[in-house]
Amino acid sequence: MSRATAGDRMKRVLSMVPWLVAHPGVAVADAAARFGISEAELLDDLNVVWLVGLPPYTPDNLVDVVIEDGRVWIHYADFFKRPLKLTPPQALALLVSSDGLASVPGADADGALPRALGKLAGALGVDTADRVDVDLGDGDAETLAVLRDAASAGTEVEIDYYSYNRDVETTRRIAPWRVFADAGAWYVDAWCHLAEGERLFRIDRVAATRPTGEASAQRPPADAGEAVFHPDDRHPRVELDLAPDAMWVTEYYPTEAVTPVDGGGARVVLAVTGTAWLERLLVRLGPSVRSIAMVGPVSDGVDLGAVGAEAAARVRARYTSGTTASS
Repeated sequence: MSRATAGDRMKRVLSMVPWLVAHPGVAVADAAARFGISEAELLDDLNVVWLVGLPPYTPDNLVDVVIEDGRVWIHYADFFKRPLKLTPPQALALLVSSDGLASVPGADADGALPRALGKLAGALGVDTADRVDVDLGDGDAETLAVLRDAASAGTEVEIDYYSYNRDVETTRRIAPWRVFADAGAWYVDAWCHLAEGERLFRIDRVAATRPTGEASAQRPPADAGEAVFHPDDRHPRVELDLAPDAMWVTEYYPTEAVTPVDGGGARVVLAVTGTAWLERLLVRLGPSVRSIAMVGPVSDGVDLGAVGAEAAARVRARYTSGTTASS
């Protein structure tokens, strides 16, 4: 069995809990069989459930999970009995995000969750039979089909790809492993021969695809989970001294070191995938970057410590020339 992603596991737990509440004392083996997982996986999921609650995390504010003699009981905490007040946008977001739980293997189509979603839809005036469109970016249908077919067949595809990080378009030969949507965009996780490693490509930046029909010798790792960027020794590093209002960088980008500094903020080390990417980041941060130090040389010989100022100067020159021309 392939390793479930965090998102898949969360959907399973959210579908599992209402069913277990409605079937007190069910055998662990029967519950595991219903949701298509092993008993060990079921118990691992339940170890997460009993940590769910509200501050101050006293017993009356935690979901109670009891496992005895191979059977399981779940009792809701007292806070579930309180009326839930939602704004219309919050209610619609909850309805859209929860609707996908019905597709989880083992989910009870007539259980408490579908009934609650039905009541929520009624309160919003939404017909549950209607389709709710979620924008997942501009992934071309033909491109998606080619990459999905290649991932399923284990064959390779040649693509023309625009690299946002380096601001260049390249032709690459890839072995697609997984096509998925995340955070409003479509991605393909693949082995890239040009990079000689695993890479993540945004599908709306794929300008063309050419199936080769040739089987790939590259296979995804057996323990592959969610696709994550893994920098290697070929990627230079930059050290940024961030002001407190720039600490979002540590949550938005993979950092290799975060050291708090006096007066707030932190000194962080980031892998640099391309000079253009770093330029955009530094221009966006502006004075919130108090200092920049190059930890390693970039492949094209550009001094990372100067790219921010140089990019800002180009932007300023462009606006200045535009103002002069129109005056």
